[in-house]
Amino acid sequence: MLQLEVVQRICAQPGSKTYGRLSIMVQYQCEAVQLFTVPPEAFEPTPKVDSAIIYLKPLSQHCGGDMPVDALRTVVTKAFSQRRKTIANTLKNMISVNALEDMGIDLKQRPETISVEQYVEITKAWISEGCM
Repeated sequence: MLQLEVVQRICAQPGSKTYGRLSIMVQYQCEAVQLFTVPPEAFEPTPKVDSAIIYLKPLSQHCGGDMPVDALRTVVTKAFSQRRKTIANTLKNMISVNALEDMGIDLKQRPETISVEQYVEITKAWISEGCM
């Protein structure tokens, strides 16, 4: 059980306002499902927030394939460091524009619209360029 807003961030999908670093890092390793909300009245003393029950099932195979989690964290952190910029701008010092285009990523996409699988692909390309 976690605060409702945290559960929503963990379970968020690309394109939503709540999708971000937390969503990607958890979804890379687990299947995350919000089961139900728990109202504040269920607790004593009554908190000022709603809670939610989340189901986290570790994936037998990581989303997008295996790689060092630290490398994925580095790429995702860099991508979301300037959330309102395009993915090409936020990652310009890490990976080439051509590499992003080869992956089928629109250079005008914002970090919150890139899927977990695409972040894994970007990270693999970054590693293969010997930048890690």
